[in-house]
Amino acid sequence: MSEQTPWSREEFEARLRAKEAYYHINHPYHIAMAEGKLGKEQIQGWVANRFYYQIKIPVKDANIMALCPDRDTRRRWIQRIHDHDGWGEDAGGIEAWTRLGEAVGISREDLWSLKSVLPGVKFAVDAYVNFARNATWQEGACSSLTEMFAPTIHKQRLSGWPDLYPWIEPEGLAYFRKRVSQANRDVEHGLELTLDYFTTRAQQERALEILQFKLDILWTMLDAMWLAYIDHKPPYFNIKP
Repeated sequence: MSEQTPWSREEFEARLRAKEAYYHINHPYHIAMAEGKLGKEQIQGWVANRFYYQIKIPVKDANIMALCPDRDTRRRWIQRIHDHDGWGEDAGGIEAWTRLGEAVGISREDLWSLKSVLPGVKFAVDAYVNFARNATWQEGACSSLTEMFAPTIHKQRLSGWPDLYPWIEPEGLAYFRKRVSQANRDVEHGLELTLDYFTTRAQQERALEILQFKLDILWTMLDAMWLAYIDHKPPYFNIKP
């Protein structure tokens, strides 16, 4: 049996972009957030748990860079680490998320203690970091393509939160504002690498699997938050001390 014919570059990209249907913007937790239906505790729970993901992004990217032998690719990819860890006068995205935490009423100390991070969120994020550590660098780059769908969700928060959640200090929204342009830049590079490398049909199907894996990570994080903050069933809720 002969190998299946590869999709054209255009069709392959279209199939990658079609994965947007599984992006966590469609999770009930995010839908409720966008509709202004979450309470303060539920917003704080999301910010605190998502912070664990934020601090692991540069670790993930460092793993991808460590596996990449191409200097030009590393020179471009390292910008992602600078975006989150900060560089020079730019305090970076992790600091911006810390200020978001303060804007929703979480102290810097509490946020950085990670004491509110749910086990399910930690397992999901750590699985992503481990994937980047053990996969090829091209596969790691492909997993970043959920950024294709991110500008929409950032713009949604920027336009909706000031009216829906007026108790959140406006300065805390700076992270989302900056990520709109950064995500578009990152997508251009990540998509270029993916389309150039995954050229056989088997490779293209593998790329779709990788992107779905990353979408599963993001969705699973929200599943854990829904159980804890919406259904009020945090880990071990039914265990009597």
